[in-house]
Amino acid sequence: MTLSKAQKTDIIAGVRTHDKDTGSPEVQIAILSERIGYLTEHFKTHAKDHHSRRGLMMLVGQRRRLLDYLKTKDVARYRGLIEKLGIRK
Repeated sequence: MTLSKAQKTDIIAGVRTHDKDTGSPEVQIAILSERIGYLTEHFKTHAKDHHSRRGLMMLVGQRRRLLDYLKTKDVARYRGLIEKLGIRK
């Protein structure tokens, strides 16, 4: 599944740090989280789709690496993003 341009624009507008921000870790994590959420719902009806499951695991790993990077650079930005996206319970 690919996000439409409008969906991606809405996601970026919610977490960007400045007007022309499209590639900061916050934006990348938010886009990955949206894709992960879609695939999680997909697996509720297509439990045997193992090819897509591998893709999901890769997305989760990429998001984990970006979150680790952000945590080492700026803990306040990390905590704010976690709160905004509702990633942690």
